[in-house]
Amino acid sequence: MMAAEKDLFDWFFEIWQYHLFHLGKTPITTKSIILLAIALYLLFFFTGWVKRFLAGRIFPRYGIEPGVAQSMATITRYLLVVVGAIIIFQTSGIDLSALGIMMGALGIGIGFGLQNVANNFISGIIILFERPVKIGDRIEIDQLQGNIVEISARSTTVLTNDNISVIVPNSDLVSQRVINWTHNTKNVRLNFPVGVSYKEDPNRVRKLLVDIAMANPGVLPEPSPDVLFDNFGDSSLNFVLRVWTAEYSNTPNVLKSQLYYAIFDAFREHQIEIPFPQLDLHVKSAAKTEAPKPL
Repeated sequence: MMAAEKDLFDWFFEIWQYHLFHLGKTPITTKSIILLAIALYLLFFFTGWVKRFLAGRIFPRYGIEPGVAQSMATITRYLLVVVGAIIIFQTSGIDLSALGIMMGALGIGIGFGLQNVANNFISGIIILFERPVKIGDRIEIDQLQGNIVEISARSTTVLTNDNISVIVPNSDLVSQRVINWTHNTKNVRLNFPVGVSYKEDPNRVRKLLVDIAMANPGVLPEPSPDVLFDNFGDSSLNFVLRVWTAEYSNTPNVLKSQLYYAIFDAFREHQIEIPFPQLDLHVKSAAKTEAPKPL
């Protein structure tokens, strides 16, 4: 029994020390590969925990915005991964100069076959450092509207109002025109067109629209709502109700619906006519002609 156990131990030790290849002057064995894989796994696990800890507990204590906190935590994780990987390779005895040659060859492969991946990765770093967009921002790009919920190395996750997650490549956020509704502040101004009949008093309509807007809790009192006399339409006097909001910056159509409901009720109560396009048809009858008499 002891001999069998010794044979099993010798077999395991032989597999553990089995020589695979040379990397420069460093022999690579099964042991070094397994230990390297475990060390890299622990490195990524630890740096992920550090990122969550910084973004969830440390940065909020200093009043840092969630989007900025996520960007700083992600950058910190990247730096820890780079430093940790260098330390792991050095302590494992791997010749970094030979590894540099391999990375150079890999870089050529990336240049030919993985251009989009490399482009998205570099764009992700640009987004994290420049912060043209950040987590929590309301953006609009290529007919897509939603809130940014995650920025990773390759892509950004945008959550729409329908609770649908859309994965956007980071390169699109850098190379295309992006509308950021909440880049500086969540306060946004929304414009709602309103039309009334030509027989109505514009000053009366203006006062009524301002009162309706001020009565809505989602409308900010400062800057105060105002009404523009937009133009003389074909069948209506056209106004634009302009309001500022922070609560509905992500859901402007909800505020639009609330205000239009209130405007309709107020117009009906005050007997203000909401016109609709009309078309007058003038039918001209042709003059009767006598039939020619037969010859």
